[in-house]
Amino acid sequence: MSAMAFFSITPLGKGESVSKYVARVVNSVKQSGLEWKLTPMGTIVEGDSVDDVFSAISNGIKQLDDCNRLSISIKIDYRKDRKSRMKDKVESVIEKL
Repeated sequence: MSAMAFFSITPLGKGESVSKYVARVVNSVKQSGLEWKLTPMGTIVEGDSVDDVFSAISNGIKQLDDCNRLSISIKIDYRKDRKSRMKDKVESVIEKL
């Protein structure tokens, strides 16, 4: 079983550059011990269960408790039949190019 989520958490009303807020969220995900990857448009986190992934995202949200409003987007890939890893998904596409 595995779960992977692409998510983006953006504070509203904090100006154009929000990298210092994003860094707080990403640091929280990093501390979760789960596999993760930062992209220009969001973060991918991967774990053995949906609960692990949701917990990492929830802890990231808590890092922005000083922000009055957040825009949060989450896309989840959940598999019960096998472990699917970030790198495996990318390698599969690259092999087909």
